[in-house]
Amino acid sequence: MKSILNYFGHPLLKIPLLAGLLTGVLCFLYFLALYAIGIPALGNIRVLDYGIHIIVMVATVWYYRKYIGHGRLHLWEGLTIGYVLNTVAALVTGWLIYLFVTQIDPGVFAEYIVNSKKLLLDGKKQLTDQFGPETFAEQWDKTIKMTPSVLLPDELTKKTALAVLPVLIISLIFRKQDYSVLQ
Repeated sequence: MKSILNYFGHPLLKIPLLAGLLTGVLCFLYFLALYAIGIPALGNIRVLDYGIHIIVMVATVWYYRKYIGHGRLHLWEGLTIGYVLNTVAALVTGWLIYLFVTQIDPGVFAEYIVNSKKLLLDGKKQLTDQFGPETFAEQWDKTIKMTPSVLLPDELTKKTALAVLPVLIISLIFRKQDYSVLQ
């Protein structure tokens, strides 16, 4: 058991794990702020919380490079930090939202289903023209049968897809190696 805990004590994992936990909580607070002001908290505007991911990612990679790497950072270290942070943050946010929707206010999820149905009906003509009425019927059936358990994988999938380019760019920008060993 100690060897497992020692493994997670390494700065390359410990720092992004803690930063991911912080990011997940901040994203959940953003969700609560949307809920408090009456905006559909599970709507498309919630995607803006990815800005929190990017800000914390930049700060974490900078911190790691400055204090752990002593001014140097390999590309793979930046990629590891970015993806670990992003995954942990998405999992924490997803679980907190799931707990909120199932334990505190199930009406948020009911509103999400209603908005999803409306969105699907608004794009019905385009969807049936491109993919046929069977596809629309399948999507409609999936929307009707949705449960709050879909929130966690949905959060993880969206955040992982959104992370690819920013993590790579942040890692490339902060990448700095010691080239004096080559001389």
